[in-house]
Amino acid sequence: MIGVISNPLPGEKDPRMPPRTVHGGIKPAELQALGIDPIDALDFSASISPIGPPEGVRDAIAQVDLATYPDPQCLRLRESLAKHLSFPGGGSGKISPENLLVGNGSTEIIHLLARACLSKETGGTAGGETGPTAFILTPTYGEYAGACLIQKAPVLTQDAGPPPDFRWDLDRAAQTIESRRPALVFLCNPNNPTGVYLSFDEVQALAQSAAHEGGILVLDEAYAAFVASAWNTLENTLRLLDLGNVVMLRSMTKSHALTSLRAGYSIAPEALTALLASYQPDWSVNGLAQAAAEAALDDPGYASRSLDEVAGAKRFLIESLIDLGFNVPPAAANFLLVRVKDAPGWRDRLASRGMFVRDCTSFGLPDFIRVGVRQIADCQRLVEVIKALI
Repeated sequence: MIGVISNPLPGEKDPRMPPRTVHGGIKPAELQALGIDPIDALDFSASISPIGPPEGVRDAIAQVDLATYPDPQCLRLRESLAKHLSFPGGGSGKISPENLLVGNGSTEIIHLLARACLSKETGGTAGGETGPTAFILTPTYGEYAGACLIQKAPVLTQDAGPPPDFRWDLDRAAQTIESRRPALVFLCNPNNPTGVYLSFDEVQALAQSAAHEGGILVLDEAYAAFVASAWNTLENTLRLLDLGNVVMLRSMTKSHALTSLRAGYSIAPEALTALLASYQPDWSVNGLAQAAAEAALDDPGYASRSLDEVAGAKRFLIESLIDLGFNVPPAAANFLLVRVKDAPGWRDRLASRGMFVRDCTSFGLPDFIRVGVRQIADCQRLVEVIKALI
């Protein structure tokens, strides 16, 4: 089904107030209301690396001169990322610092994309006479629609099929791109919250459809670091770059547990990267985040250790929840959807015990909670609490 997300009508609310997106994460005010010490709370509502930040991050932060402005261009970090991504033996090409933009989390870059591509002045030919349009494969991360609606751009959506597969009709998506010519096409891969992971060929086909109509595919790979046998090798990344219309988003906030600092980046053609950078405020990425991200890249075994921890704890969660009678659809990422029928009720009951999961009602999935994969000891505590509530 193709849907449309609209801005509020005049009189519904103050039109100066932008729409707000629902996010996971524990809110201090709720802990206070529940009388729960933050030390005793476990956050399964956010999906980040379960092993914490890499070694060396805290030492790097300690070396930052707090009285010095951060580099607004994040040059050293971009150079480190380019070297890290263009690993030896990865093919004949490489990613350059000019292909990279660092953001205050990848979410900042989502908003830069909306600002740069969805106004009638900057949106180019995509969208036709009515102005630039966005197309979002849903259910998915709410910030895509939020960023587009702030720009007052029409937002088209296409819902996935029913559980447990949650697969999109990609032929229909290509037809929508051809007929509606969106300036931006948003795809989260693996998808949040369903965990669906499209193949390289499927992603490339969507990118080619968008390119043919003058649009940009925004490929959000925030959770790709947690996918076993992910296809986003240097070779495939370069193949997408060569299309000229793909922006790949990656989140060190999630992949390296830099959650409090916020660090993400995009990989895109040089001209598109320069366009986005022109909309970015100076110093949006603070010096602590830049130093931490650069240090995180110096731990070569971190990604495999994180992936191993996710695999074991995820397997335990799936087996335990199924044994308790819950339906758990397959998911390629470091989180699970769990069908509980009353997501708000389950979320609140678990919160009262200091266990915070994501109520997926805001995704349009009121029967599901999303459970982030933490270290196995934490997952065991969650399972025991669920048993007690049952």
